[in-house]
Amino acid sequence: MDGRRISASPRPCSGRRVSASKKRPRVDGFLNSVKKLQRREISSKRDRAFSISNAQERFRNMWLKEEYDTHDPKGPYSPPVLPFKRTKVIEIVAARDIVFALAHSGVCAAFSRETNERICFLNVSPDEVIRSLFYNKNNDSLITVSVYASDSFSSLKCRSTRIEYIRRGKPEEGFALFESESLKWPGFVEFDDVNGKVLTYSAQDSIYKVFDLKNYAMLYSISDENVQEIKISPGIMLLIFNKATSHVPLKILSIEDGTVLKDFKHLLHRNKKVDFIEQFNEKLLVKQENENLQILDVRNSELKEVNKTEFMTPSAFIFLYENQLFLTFRNRTVAVWNFRGELVTSFEDHLLWYPDCNTNNIYITSDQDLIISYCKADSSDHWTEGNVDAAGSINISNILTGKCLAKINSSDGQPKVEKKRRRSGGSSGNIRSTVAEALEDITALFYDEERNEIYTGNKNGLVHVWSN
Repeated sequence: MDGRRISASPRPCSGRRVSASKKRPRVDGFLNSVKKLQRREISSKRDRAFSISNAQERFRNMWLKEEYDTHDPKGPYSPPVLPFKRTKVIEIVAARDIVFALAHSGVCAAFSRETNERICFLNVSPDEVIRSLFYNKNNDSLITVSVYASDSFSSLKCRSTRIEYIRRGKPEEGFALFESESLKWPGFVEFDDVNGKVLTYSAQDSIYKVFDLKNYAMLYSISDENVQEIKISPGIMLLIFNKATSHVPLKILSIEDGTVLKDFKHLLHRNKKVDFIEQFNEKLLVKQENENLQILDVRNSELKEVNKTEFMTPSAFIFLYENQLFLTFRNRTVAVWNFRGELVTSFEDHLLWYPDCNTNNIYITSDQDLIISYCKADSSDHWTEGNVDAAGSINISNILTGKCLAKINSSDGQPKVEKKRRRSGGSSGNIRSTVAEALEDITALFYDEERNEIYTGNKNGLVHVWSN
């Protein structure tokens, strides 16, 4: 399985790649093909003991406070153009006291945490199917990446809308981005919050372009049919070219202006599939099928190897830039490694719910000290309601120690649900779900660090707010 990299960043939607579909997608839902690349900015380290104590207090006594519904039988438009059905929530983003929930159907709803009402839908045309969201902190706007029925859902279209316009219920006041680019399959757009850049790939002419995330100005382009992949790291880009029989050509470029910083070849084992090639600052990670992991320092060509029995190909990475560590995800388990190839941490109680590492169910805090995930519930828990096998738990663990600091589950004698009076308008009202039901089939998770609230979405299109 190819390693899918996710690196850490203070905004949960901070870095991601969205690829155009090869096939015309079904109108009742889409596979979320987001290649999540979450990146965390550097922040000051705090005393570890204080940090752990503070984290435990932050997540103590989390209650189910609110329930939102992304589904409207009529869809964003009446009469509906597309048969928008009730589908699972695939992505949640929060900014400025607004929660954005994207459903598998392509409908995206915005909810106010101040009024607990649905503000609006983000779909601005009847045939728009939104594929992904990105919060741009540089100009306080939300970028939506969409496909449209009018062109058979074949091209990605990007749109920027200021949060203030959305707060007023005017998403149509946004504007289109990258209109000059043809983003048909296998083209893509990737947003990089750490470097403040956007990378696009137009497959029809094999051109990569880099834009400034602050003002969307085009900075430079890369035209080379032999480039197989581009990986972004703080300050640099790694260009991976089509491999030869015994080596793969590589280039390291400055992310700011495209200047070539290093041009070299990395030797490969013949006739062995490349599982992944990843770049982390000066470290290059290369893994081939049934071979040892290689960690190359590109500055001095120093090479370290990790035995294939100790390091097996993960389904995803999270690079922790501040701590000079990286997380790996494999078969529901999480592990922390350093760049000497040593296992630093394994987690005591953090068995992920999904075996394929659904990264929309994982959040890394901006200090890179906590991981919040949707996990399998502890088998020793005695459930008081709901189906034991169906409900999971939200686990908060310390990345450096592996300790589970807090957990949201339904094992308490009294379900922690704050009762609400039914409202006359909007999509909120009584919380109809029990705690156990709210913890069943969670398909998206987000932690709002400013409000200290966790938002989860489930297969029924419902969003739940957990807060103390």
